[in-house]
Amino acid sequence: MVVENPAAATVRASSSSPAAAPGGDPLPSWREGAAKRAVLDFVERVAAEAVPPEDRVAVFDNDGTLWCEKPMPIQLDFILRRLVAMCEKVPALRTRQPWQAAYTRDYDWLNEVITKHYRGDDSEVAVLASGMLTAFAGVTVEEFEAQADRFLRTTEHPTLARPYTACAYAPMVELLGVLEANGFANYIASGGGRDFMRPISQEMYGIPRERVIGSSVSLAWKDSTVVHTAELDFLDDGPEKPVRIWSRVGRRPLLAVGNTNGDIPMLRFTERDGVPSLRMLVLHDDPDREFDYETGCEQALEAADAEGWAVVSMKDDWSTVFEAR
Repeated sequence: MVVENPAAATVRASSSSPAAAPGGDPLPSWREGAAKRAVLDFVERVAAEAVPPEDRVAVFDNDGTLWCEKPMPIQLDFILRRLVAMCEKVPALRTRQPWQAAYTRDYDWLNEVITKHYRGDDSEVAVLASGMLTAFAGVTVEEFEAQADRFLRTTEHPTLARPYTACAYAPMVELLGVLEANGFANYIASGGGRDFMRPISQEMYGIPRERVIGSSVSLAWKDSTVVHTAELDFLDDGPEKPVRIWSRVGRRPLLAVGNTNGDIPMLRFTERDGVPSLRMLVLHDDPDREFDYETGCEQALEAADAEGWAVVSMKDDWSTVFEAR
């Protein structure tokens, strides 16, 4: 069973956040096996060794770890629609990348940029980034959040026939609930945009907006408000992830979960002598219920094998992928 924080025996997940099934299996969407056992053993060890509540920090990548990232990252869909709208107003943009790819729906070009990035080749990332940064330059932070919130709540996933807000992985939501019920502070540490995830992080994951760490554009004060600029502040991926986690939290996490090569530094950041820790990698190997791919996680899988990380097979370890609608 999952043992609660002995220093705060009444800790429970709040009514506004995901919670473990009361009096039953705390991870009902997880099949019995090594991955589930690793989670429960870790939580029990944290309690048995009386790890202080302030040290109970868990970090999660978002795209491909907490919600679906195929056939393209959800935020990329949001940005591409903005680029298309720009092409409608300025036809000359239709012959320039990345506007051309957005307008002609050349998803192969877009996916290749992302694939190359995960392989360490960022030769075309700057081209894509230029469009992404320009897309919302001058937009206030409030208007950007309103647009992101509206998009996520009203747009359907292109192949899964469910709104984007229903594309969270049910087993991961359960894991977040179990951790919270046992005194953990859960954080998102994603390569995705911080301000794109914030509107729905509490509702979907039980993670308050102030615990969302993600990529960010530079912001500026203008006309009595804060606006987006066309400059990147930082890309929260690879070595930047542990830097941003430390900058925000000031502690090494005990648990980290990711799914790509860009998550390797974050997972390694959990390593500490004499303290329970858990590193997990979500493997997308279920073409019937989600997607089947290893592109972009080859190095992470090698690291998992060499360093003893827990690999979560979507096909074998999860009885349910998405909540029923």
